[in-house]
Amino acid sequence: MKITTSTTINAPRAKVFSVFTDFKNAADRLAGIQKMEFLEKDGEPIVGMKWRETRIMFGKEATEEMWITEINQDQNYVVEAESHGTHYRSEYMFADHADGTEVIMTFEGKPITWMASVGSLLMIFFAGSVKKALAADMSDLKQFIEGQS
Repeated sequence: MKITTSTTINAPRAKVFSVFTDFKNAADRLAGIQKMEFLEKDGEPIVGMKWRETRIMFGKEATEEMWITEINQDQNYVVEAESHGTHYRSEYMFADHADGTEVIMTFEGKPITWMASVGSLLMIFFAGSVKKALAADMSDLKQFIEGQS
């Protein structure tokens, strides 16, 4: 499963990147996050930073451990996770746009176990809900950034 969503934010790329990588304040800015607990690097946006993120997904509380595997100042960052036999990769890319900054987010889940491969066939039915949740996060950050300007 691969999902891509994007938004354009009326603010300079450095500002947008800074807010998107401000993990210490993410739970206050994203309605979808219930709680964040930092495990390594204390919320600093650097490769190797790990955290547990708790959300309500499909009506149930879900906590996942995530970590940053790549970060390039004002250009992109990658977050990965493994859960229920699936490896997840989310990449956020930032580019200049006539109206400010375009943010493109790509979310991909690849099964790494046989059971997850079977279950991935059912994920087709949930792809719309996942895309909606990802877009909601981007919208929350867009509103926060544009509200500061």
